Amino acid sequence: MDAVDIRIIECLKANSRENASVIGNKVNMSVSAVIERIKKLESSGIIKQYTAVLNKEMLGMDLTAFVFVNLEHPKFCGTFSEFVCKHPQIVECHSITGEHTYILKACVENAKGLEKLLTEVSSVSGVVSTETQIVLSTEKEVYSPEINDEI
Repeated sequence: MDAVDIRIIECLKANSRENASVIGNKVNMSVSAVIERIKKLESSGIIKQYTAVLNKEMLGMDLTAFVFVNLEHPKFCGTFSEFVCKHPQIVECHSITGEHTYILKACVENAKGLEKLLTEVSSVSGVVSTETQIVLSTEKEVYSPEINDEI
């Protein structure tokens, strides 16, 4: 991956539907060269997928919360992971270090929706406790990290 690949990726991060001719103009390359580079980035796994970023509030998901979860024993991780992967309001799940086992990011309609979600999480086998933090506002939310141009 070189500086041109990084510039192409930055274009796609800003708008994954931007066509190759527009990207080519931005990076001073032909359309076919841009298409070839994008294909290589995809086949190498650097570009995992293309997706739409939805406005949560316009979809009625007005409350975002982070839920710290503690499991009784690692043997419950599989069951918990299965639950999380199937739950539509849990948008992120990370196994973490420290006093908690997992951190979840959840988007729900309101406080009642959060209460329902917390009840469901707490009822999963092996969950011994949860701690919840409600997001008041979001200052930054990106979906892909910045790329170090020294690669």
